[in-house]
Parts: sequence; structure tokens; C-alpha cells
Amino acid sequence: MQFPTQSLSRLVLAALLGAACIASGTALAQQKVRLGHAMPTEHPQARTMDKFAELAGKYTEGRVQIQVYPGGVLGGDDKMLQATQAGTQEIYYGAVSPIAGRIKPLQVFDFPFMFNNYDEVDYVFRGAMGQKLFDMMRPLNVVGLAWGEAGFRQLSNSKRAIKRVEDLNGLKIRVMQNPVALETWKAMGTNAVPMSFAEVFTALETRALDGQENPLIHMYANKMYEVQKHITVTNHVYTPCAILVSTKFWNTLSPKDQDALRKAATESMVFHRQIMTAADQDVIAKLRQHGVSVEPLPAAELTKLRTKVKPVIDKFTPEVGSEFVASFFAEIEKARSQAK
Repeated sequence: MQFPTQSLSRLVLAALLGAACIASGTALAQQKVRLGHAMPTEHPQARTMDKFAELAGKYTEGRVQIQVYPGGVLGGDDKMLQATQAGTQEIYYGAVSPIAGRIKPLQVFDFPFMFNNYDEVDYVFRGAMGQKLFDMMRPLNVVGLAWGEAGFRQLSNSKRAIKRVEDLNGLKIRVMQNPVALETWKAMGTNAVPMSFAEVFTALETRALDGQENPLIHMYANKMYEVQKHITVTNHVYTPCAILVSTKFWNTLSPKDQDALRKAATESMVFHRQIMTAADQDVIAKLRQHGVSVEPLPAAELTKLRTKVKPVIDKFTPEVGSEFVASFFAEIEKARSQAK
């Protein structure tokens, strides 16, 4: 059977268009995306992001293939978060502090002694408040999938065991480079020194600093036990992290795959809590093997510290947003009421 030349041309064109559509569909069906985070491969966070990538591939039936870049390979938190907002990096996991200047309510995370335990944390971040915070980020071109954590921050120093509030007096403590942290540690009686974390170990080693504050796992990973022999468990600040997706990438996904990524993110954060809890206990044992004392500050002394820092919270509440702060603390109180 023969076709006229015009009909044959149409058939060839149709075949080419069909092939192009198939190729395009295949490309969309197997998106390879980048996820960046700052922690080294031995940190629980790295294991969690690998788990998220695995679950994302499983639940999207291979349509979304996540390549994880740990250890700040794609840059620091600031750079990665900017790239995610711009759409040049698809997924980011880490702290949200780099955008707290543009979304004031996020600065509430710097407030001291808000949470007593992880049950309170989960009630707030896995409920309506957690979603409300994600909704606030949407104008910055990111979509929040799930909240995770760096954990509770603790205090270390090289001078003495901290058993009473008065033991803090005069200690030269490195604090995060934000005004709430600076005012908090001054209120607690220390000589607070804002400093980039990259400079901290050397400053501790040379005794230019007496101490610093970070989650236990972070302390161990950075070998603080070589220069700090006293750790006090205070849980003074809880630092959340989040899985954030570029809106540009998010909009290329079908609703089915969007739901699949949310499911993968939620399950990976449950996994993260499990391994973080186990890692904290393991790290305490390892720190003690290195000759470090790890002891909780007595409850009565923690109550005294809460009293000391209350004026700091009062001072910065209007800046963060009085109405929002009230609603945030109200959620914590609901968690406590349910626990009674």
C-alpha cells in the first residue's frame, strides 16, 4: 500500500512527535533531584536523609530519584536554602534560621527553655502549629514536608561542673550569633561571646573560651571531649530542622507524587527520632569514656534559670510577634495539659 507524499510526511511528523512525547514523559517520570544537608555521613541526620531518599523512590515507584549530598558539599545552610528557594537545588534539610530574618515568627526557636521534653515538641511541630509555620514559608518559594531536629542544646565547659546557677557566673561561653542567644546567656550570668562555630574548637583549646553549647551528638562529632571535660544537660534550647522542597520542583510533581514525598518525609522523621534518641545515649557513654562528666542540672536550678531568662523572652516577643508567640506557647501548654 502506498501513501501520498503529503500523507507520508504527516505520518513521519506524528511519529516524531510521539517519540518526543514519550521521551519527555520518561524524563518527567524519572526525575533525578538533589538533596543537600550539612552533617557528615556518620551523623544520624545523614542516615535519615538516605532513608528519605529510599522511601521517596519506593513511594513514587521510581519516578523521583533523590541523590543525597551530605557534609555541606552543596554549600552551607544559607547557600543551600537560597538555592532551594531559587529552584537550582530541589530539596534542603537543615535549620530554618537562615530565613528567620524574613519570617520573624521563626525566631521563636531561639527562645530558651520552651520545651520540657520531646512529647511537647511533637505536639507542636506535628500538629497545626507545624503546618502554620510551613505556610508562612510558602512566599519564599519553598514547601515544607516535615519537621525534624538537631535536638536539644546542652552546655559544656573546661572549668567546673555546673551544679548550681551560681556556677555559671563569669564563664566565657561561645553563643550563637543572634541577639536572643547573647541576651539569654548574659542573663544567666555568663560572659557570652558570639562566634562562628568554625572558630570555636581553637578558642576552647587555647582557653580563650571556657565553654560552648550544642547538642551532644554535635559535640562528640566535633571532638569537644578533647578540650571540654564538663557537660551539663540543660535542654535550654530545642533546634528544629525541616525538609524543604523548592516550589519550582514541587510544581512539576503530580498530586500523587507530592503525597508520596510527604509520606516519605513523615516516616523518615519518625526514623530520625529513633536513631537520634539511641545516638544520644550512645554518645553519653562515649563521652564518659573520654573522661567527660555528663550530668543533668537539677530541676530546682533549671527553674531558677527560667526565671532569669524570662525578661529576655519578654523583650524579644514584640519583635517576633506578640500574637504568634502567645499562640505558640498556648500549644505547648495544651501538650502539658494532655500529659497530666
